Amino acid sequence: MRDNVLQHYVEEFRSGRNLAENDVEVFFDCLIAETNEPLIGQVLTGWDAKGTTEDELFALASIMRVRMKRIKPESQCVIDVVGTGGSRAKTFNVSTAAAFVVAGAGVSVAKHGNRAATSSSGSADVLGLLGVNADVAPEMAEQCLNEHGICFMFAPRFHSLSQTLAKVRRGFGRPTIFNNLGPLCNPAGASHQVIGVWSQDLLEKTANVLRRLGTKGSWVVHGENGLDEIALHGETHTTAIRDGRLTSRRISAADFGLEINDTALPQNLSASESAALIRDILENKRRNENAEKLVLMNAAAAIFVAGKAADLPAAVLLAEESVRNDAAIAKLNILAAATNR
Repeated sequence: MRDNVLQHYVEEFRSGRNLAENDVEVFFDCLIAETNEPLIGQVLTGWDAKGTTEDELFALASIMRVRMKRIKPESQCVIDVVGTGGSRAKTFNVSTAAAFVVAGAGVSVAKHGNRAATSSSGSADVLGLLGVNADVAPEMAEQCLNEHGICFMFAPRFHSLSQTLAKVRRGFGRPTIFNNLGPLCNPAGASHQVIGVWSQDLLEKTANVLRRLGTKGSWVVHGENGLDEIALHGETHTTAIRDGRLTSRRISAADFGLEINDTALPQNLSASESAALIRDILENKRRNENAEKLVLMNAAAAIFVAGKAADLPAAVLLAEESVRNDAAIAKLNILAAATNR
């Protein structure tokens, strides 16, 4: 039966038809239980060619949210800063660095992530090299969030997806619907999010799903140079969700009050290179360099979205203060110590 369901949808997707509403849960169960790698690949290929719809994203995110293990934050405001991966332009793990800056600025951060699937370096890979035990039990993640204002939730600990599906995704060579689903299923039920997507086509779709899922306030962003984060050079397309309404605008470094030089950003860093750069930034060793400014911009967006600052320039000042007064590096050191007890 499982193979029949998946083969049926291979043909449906190839014909441009969407996942039927009354088939979603059965289809999802079949997909995560399947061990036939070529068949999973055919499903993902057909889905990718057809394109994922908002209703498909919403339905699958709803199922994953119901089934996932959860942690309970004590703070009323908890934010996640996360990229979907899969962008054609790759720098370093900006959202991971930004998470510590945001936490150092006094906003509770529930970071959700995994090992690399469509890039050379995932958040869990980098955190391990920074001394954090990324693969901790939900109870420990909850304790870290509530006692220290930051935690990392390693996706396989919270979501029951299959190793076979993960293997096929790693070999797929491009992002799939699961790149988009992960950030929509934060186990802490993050009240606010800044989600970077790999394609401009995903902006409004992802924002509408967040709206339907009940976010208090979030941004979905895409850098015009292909980044799944706020870009340092050029403009970034943003769609904000607030009070159930969507607002789209373009922003640039100037909106943050930052002046950017022409120095190129580091490109496609390995996990070890990314970890070294992040530590340098948090330890004030990259002061006023473009790599630091990129982290400050993305952290500032999260600080603003969480309501900690009145505007983006004010949020940048809070982010910069978090680095300059060693609050950001302190959050890294505290998380490393807590998760290795």
